[in-house]
Amino acid sequence: MLDRIIAAEARPDYHIWVRFEDGLEGEVSVKHLVGRGVFASWSDEAEFQKLFVDPESGTVAWPGDIDLAPDALHERLAKVTPTASL
Repeated sequence: MLDRIIAAEARPDYHIWVRFEDGLEGEVSVKHLVGRGVFASWSDEAEFQKLFVDPESGTVAWPGDIDLAPDALHERLAKVTPTASL
């Protein structure tokens, strides 16, 4: 089962802070997507700042049906975020 994003915010320089249901949280850069395909609107950083959490899909989204796969964001964060030993 994929973890859903429960909180997120757009940060400067095309970074996104996210928190997942499982408690994993952190910041990822999506600057490499700016201006490409459906992300063309992000060339105006004000459009990028319109990020919201889609309650239906549990991921970050933008107006115009733009979103990012939550599993890819989770995997990326899990690789760089240290976890506590139990």
